[in-house]
Amino acid sequence: MSHLKTAMITALLSATALTASPVVAKDLRIALQSDADVLDPDQSRTFVGRIVYASLCDKLVDITPDLEIIPQLATSWTTSDDGTAVTMQLREGVVFHDGTPFNAEAVAANIERSQTLDESRRKSELKSITSTEVTGEYEIVMNLAGPDATLLAQLADRAGMMVSPTAAAEAGADFGLNPVCSGPFSFTERVAQDKIVLSKFDDYWNADAINFDSVTFLPIPDTTVRLANLQSGDIDMLERLAATDLAQAESDADIVVDSAVSLGYQGITFNLNNGEKGDNPWGNDKRLRQALSLAIDRNAINQVVFEGAFAPGNQSFPPTSPWYNGDFPVPERDVEAAKALLAEAGYADGIDLEVQVPNTTVPLQLMQVVQAMAGEAGINITLTSKEFATLLADQSAGDYMASQIGWSGRVDPDGNNHQFATTDGGINDSKFSDPKVDELMNAARVAPTTDERKALYDEAMVIMLDELPRLFLYHQTWIWAYNDSMKGFTPYPDGMIRLEGVTWEE
Repeated sequence: MSHLKTAMITALLSATALTASPVVAKDLRIALQSDADVLDPDQSRTFVGRIVYASLCDKLVDITPDLEIIPQLATSWTTSDDGTAVTMQLREGVVFHDGTPFNAEAVAANIERSQTLDESRRKSELKSITSTEVTGEYEIVMNLAGPDATLLAQLADRAGMMVSPTAAAEAGADFGLNPVCSGPFSFTERVAQDKIVLSKFDDYWNADAINFDSVTFLPIPDTTVRLANLQSGDIDMLERLAATDLAQAESDADIVVDSAVSLGYQGITFNLNNGEKGDNPWGNDKRLRQALSLAIDRNAINQVVFEGAFAPGNQSFPPTSPWYNGDFPVPERDVEAAKALLAEAGYADGIDLEVQVPNTTVPLQLMQVVQAMAGEAGINITLTSKEFATLLADQSAGDYMASQIGWSGRVDPDGNNHQFATTDGGINDSKFSDPKVDELMNAARVAPTTDERKALYDEAMVIMLDELPRLFLYHQTWIWAYNDSMKGFTPYPDGMIRLEGVTWEE
């Protein structure tokens, strides 16, 4: 009888396990292509850092997969008839990870920090805000110098990420060593080049939508190793599956593959006037940059490196974007024209170019193909491989000649251009400066209609494609791969990993 009772209990437990609710006590492990830079929304600039922020730092507003602006920490907003004031109603009952309350005073402090912190890269993004008024505990007015069509899109990214004013005031520029935000997970620890660990924040305003006890981000530069770790169960998810690994991942029944077309671009940034290294032939003569562009076969790159999965590009928007200037399609390769430009510039016998490149698989493969193509035109490229955060730091400091780098893209076209192309742009590492481009980019921020903005960007693109401080190569598709026990993940064109509503079901 006891054996029968035991068997019945065992069967009952087994049946219960089969119908159990999603496992909550799960520590999610996500592999990143590289390590994030400083974890301070005002100072950082890496794509993978933004992935970490999606779990760490809530923003005033967010986006849908269809790129519509929706509430997050701000529940609603109105713009004055003349476009010079935005009034936001804020979510009540929200606290930062250190217990500091989130309210209008906190928003005002965040905007002031973004605008005044010496190290802030958000200054140009929030330049239109001239002052703030706290008109209620959960209401704030942002006064603008003029209408700003880009502001809400800026607040849907790092410029809108809210950090604890208490922690920020105490830490100053060192805030990134122990970031304190109000997102679903709080900062636990970081080991450089190894891991970033976040723990579930029990007092999160939307805690019921979070089903993991922790999330650990692991930088694994090699794409093949990332996939191997996913297949072995050492990680649960990876971002940016290599196009060359797509077939292998899709053939594995235990792996789910998702994708979304990105908003950004990949290319080569040149140092035009950023310190002493900007005083070089490539920074001083646009004909050299034009010659390199002509030497490159963008369609061949897409086929050879990405197996046709991405889109060749020559502008900051993909050819499918409504903002793309159709008068300047992706150029065909013309080696003879490239040689002629080099000769005209005084380099008929060839010229050297040093390009720093991230030490990850795909960028190295890309630049090796570019290196071979350029060589046929007489451009001898030397590649210097660097860890990505180091590459960014050197680029910011002007310690580079050219840099293979991209941008993950923003909802509004301003986000792909203004901060890179205007004289005082927050991440204008070229130090490219053209008064006409400044005028056009600033005018596009306040133009009242989409058609007027498009005309301004078209005119600015003519200048930028002639000067080529950024040489655009392609537009990628974000590809994620993850264990099929992970349910509810939604791919977004911004490439972020949002964990609200995601569960783990064995």
